[in-house]
Amino acid sequence: MRIDKYLKNSRIIKRRTVAKEACEQGRVQLNDKVAKPGDEIKVGDIIELNFGNGSMKVEVAAVMDNVPKDKAQELYKVL
Repeated sequence: MRIDKYLKNSRIIKRRTVAKEACEQGRVQLNDKVAKPGDEIKVGDIIELNFGNGSMKVEVAAVMDNVPKDKAQELYKVL
C-alpha cells in the first residue's frame, strides 16, 4: 500500500492529498529515508512525521484497505 494512502486510512492524517503534500515536502520519513507519496509500506516499517510544532513516530502494525474509524488505531503503534 502507498504511504499516503496508509496515512489516510490509519487516520494519522485526515486527507490523502494532505498526506501526499507532506511526503512531497519531506516531512515524512520511512525507515530513516525521506518518503515519496508512492513508496510502498509493509508491516514493521517505521514512519516518522514532522509537523509544524512536533513529531510523531509510529510502527506499522497492519495494512488494510477499508478500516472502520474505531479500528484505525490498530493499524499502528506509537513509538
